[in-house]
Amino acid sequence: MAYVDFSGDTLFATPAILDRPEPVVEPASAAPTGLSALEWSVVALAQRDRMASLREPSPLSIALGKVFGTRRRDPNLADPKLEALRRMAVLSWHRGFAVPVHELAAFFDAGFNSDQYETMLASISVAQATRKARA
Repeated sequence: MAYVDFSGDTLFATPAILDRPEPVVEPASAAPTGLSALEWSVVALAQRDRMASLREPSPLSIALGKVFGTRRRDPNLADPKLEALRRMAVLSWHRGFAVPVHELAAFFDAGFNSDQYETMLASISVAQATRKARA
């Protein structure tokens, strides 16, 4: 099988390419509206987290934990971006759209956008409605 290179032939070129000597610049890609599989798993696991997981432990509880050797599991994630997502997901599972402004700002500062926030809230709302319909 032979290969014929028609790249230099002006017969098959489009007029826009012939008139424009500079390279064509591709438009910037739009911001993602969805979440990755890892991020969706964080949202799903946040359904089981309590609102208390968002609070920092008090100095007294830290001291009592050291004295009596009881250690509670640290709910914070190591990745700051995923932790911001977890915090927003916990708030959204419990409060819906009524989240504190500073948490929303931290969510956006972590690198998420408003489309991702709305996608997450829509998914949580559907899951809650499905759960209520089954009950």
